[in-house]
Amino acid sequence: MMKYRLFAAAGLLLAAGSVFAGKYTVTVPLSDDENGAMAFLVNYDSDEKIDSVMVDDNKAVFNGDVAQPVSTRLIIDGKRVAQFFVEPDADITVNVSEHTATGGKLNDIEQHYAKQVSELSQKFGTAGTDQEKETIYKEYMGLRDKTLDANLDNMFGYMLFIEKAYEMTPEELDAYLADHPYFAQFKRVQRLVRNNQAKKSTQAGAMFADFAVEYNGTTHHLSDVVGKGKPVVVDFWASWCGPCRREMPNLKEIYDAYSDKGLKVLGVAVWDEPAASEKAVKEMQLPWEVWVNGGSVPTDTYGISGIPCIIYFNGDGTIRFRDLHGADLRKAVDDAMSAAAN
Repeated sequence: MMKYRLFAAAGLLLAAGSVFAGKYTVTVPLSDDENGAMAFLVNYDSDEKIDSVMVDDNKAVFNGDVAQPVSTRLIIDGKRVAQFFVEPDADITVNVSEHTATGGKLNDIEQHYAKQVSELSQKFGTAGTDQEKETIYKEYMGLRDKTLDANLDNMFGYMLFIEKAYEMTPEELDAYLADHPYFAQFKRVQRLVRNNQAKKSTQAGAMFADFAVEYNGTTHHLSDVVGKGKPVVVDFWASWCGPCRREMPNLKEIYDAYSDKGLKVLGVAVWDEPAASEKAVKEMQLPWEVWVNGGSVPTDTYGISGIPCIIYFNGDGTIRFRDLHGADLRKAVDDAMSAAAN
């Protein structure tokens, strides 16, 4: 079940800290293969770059100052390799292979929480029945919600809240923020609220909303292909997204079945580096047109908070359905193409 993806969230924690700036050091041991690559620390909430260095002598070493703890993504050679906390007066070491970090109060807190979640995940993996799995799932939810309730006014709670927020309906999120306005200050929360409004306005029956993607001097508009008389399936994806890659064989089957019957399949790479997207297109041998460098513009337009997101547009530009995957997607496309042929 989709809800069981919860165990992947073990690393998403933050806490509040000192208001006084303090120096930090982040050391990332690496291999010969990474020497010469650029490494970046990126603020998880704002996506702003905090620091950058070149990998040298089999390691990346960051030194700088922060006024308060920051949830940070480590990106090396365009790939997200770890998430951890940069704190004032902290000496941090990152284990890239295990996606963990030691050093600093918040990383220690994260490790304690991650250990508890890992133990539940192991129990889940050996559970013999659906009832046992459901019991473990509820145990996890209790752990997460108890921890969140104890941290409703700091960034530790914010990171737990973000996980919970993506599971909420727009109405539930609005109500939660009304009760806990502290979380409304964060950019990801503000973006999610806007996305909820965009998602509401781009449901089945609505006319498509246009957007533009520019790369290497070429600009593509969704209106260039949608609303031109033929149905279009648009797949919003990223090279680093495992579920996106797993959906590709299903999309290839749809493409093979209907591309010569008037259906256009279009890929739009979002939240991804263009070079990584182009590499993935070649690796997966995608036969349809793909626009890279989408960034967050398409996802903001359609209120997309998770990928892959697949939207089917009728020939007149109206949305027939969205957010389906696997067998449900294939059946919906079959039904839509059958209806269009009659």
